[in-house]
Amino acid sequence: MMESSRRRFLKVAGVSALGLGAKPLLDVFAASGEKGDKQKVQVLPNKGAITATRWAMVIDTKKFKLAEDLVPMVDACNRIHNIPEFKNKNHEIKWIWAEAFKHAFPTRDRRFLPERIENLPFLVLCNHCENPPCVRVCPTQATFKRKDGIVHMDYHRCIGCRFCMAACPYGSRSFNFRDPRPFIKERNPKFPTRMKGVVEKCNFCTERLAVGKMPNCVEAANGALTFGDLEDPGSGVRELLRSNYTIRRKQGLGTGPAAYYIV
Repeated sequence: MMESSRRRFLKVAGVSALGLGAKPLLDVFAASGEKGDKQKVQVLPNKGAITATRWAMVIDTKKFKLAEDLVPMVDACNRIHNIPEFKNKNHEIKWIWAEAFKHAFPTRDRRFLPERIENLPFLVLCNHCENPPCVRVCPTQATFKRKDGIVHMDYHRCIGCRFCMAACPYGSRSFNFRDPRPFIKERNPKFPTRMKGVVEKCNFCTERLAVGKMPNCVEAANGALTFGDLEDPGSGVRELLRSNYTIRRKQGLGTGPAAYYIV
């Protein structure tokens, strides 16, 4: 099925390259009779699942001083999601990682920035945007937005075109240039491994939410990360947004990122 999808994509992409443009390409897949059709399937949550109208995360940067402070959260994510460790940085797979302010917030003026913020490592991840450009460009609907705001992925439908990577303004997606499985230190049998030629990213730990658990990075953060329902006025994230000044990454693009930073 994967090879068939790849051949179909390359065939149609070749037609698009001749001058038909991107919209006809997307229309072909939308009209296809394959599994990628826009069929409505009702999936009922587990009885113990944690649900929300729109999930969001608040990151309290005041609780971080050094890059080492972010290691427990990064390790917690990598461990349960079978993220490989490649020596070649060009092959690196990242779901959540540390960036300097100038890279995390390149559009913000840094001329009079406090020294603390200038030198602070910022935890970055998929922003699970309200208007995700990655979803709009995916020709197979391998990446899609759930009703609760989480931008999710179906690895089996990913054909490796990397349109989503080009569309994401946050660099939050990674591509498996090689088979990642031999480079997983300790495999978690409860989460699927990926294959060569597939894109992946943070999923807000949907597999844990489904069984009543918070994201693994949140549990490892000792209060530095707060995860909750943005639409619930009584949630922890709303309380933090009311009582603190926060910023979001590249907010001017209109993507509506769901990750907020207390500075």
